Amino acid sequence: MGLLVPRHAVLTGAPGAGKTTLLDAAAAAGVQTSPEVARELLKSPGGMALRASDPLGFAEAMLAAHRHEFERHAGHPEPVLFDRGFPDVVGFLDVSGLTVPRAVDQACRDLRYQGPILRAPAWAAIYVQDAERIQDWEQAVASDEAVTAAWKRYGYAVTDLPLVPVELRLEFLRRSLGA
Repeated sequence: MGLLVPRHAVLTGAPGAGKTTLLDAAAAAGVQTSPEVARELLKSPGGMALRASDPLGFAEAMLAAHRHEFERHAGHPEPVLFDRGFPDVVGFLDVSGLTVPRAVDQACRDLRYQGPILRAPAWAAIYVQDAERIQDWEQAVASDEAVTAAWKRYGYAVTDLPLVPVELRLEFLRRSLGA
């Protein structure tokens, strides 16, 4: 029997903890990637306003975008590295004090990632706010805690990325993917 190859690996964790940098390095190294849907939504017209005025609507938009990315990569023969996943939506709702809608819960239960879930822990040395990353440091830490708890709640094992330069994180990622 052959080695089981992970099909849907995920980068999750704190805002500003180096996920996008690692995702970009992985893509440059030939790993198939899927971007962070929340950041794409925030960059779109009205995205920041939706997050501010209707966080539940923003969560539903994230769910739809995650579902699209999940389905788009479903038949890909090689591993795909996603920047965040369905349980991240639950973490967002939890940290916002909102109830998780049935559709979000159902997606977390039914649409399963089959690869390592790699967490970028909150890392003060590299954290900076930007146009889409509006959380202050304390909010980033709280987001990380909520998101990590959501992944565990849906039965995933979460492995922390080391707090090292991106080249070493990429080596860790490649080993985690069996590459």
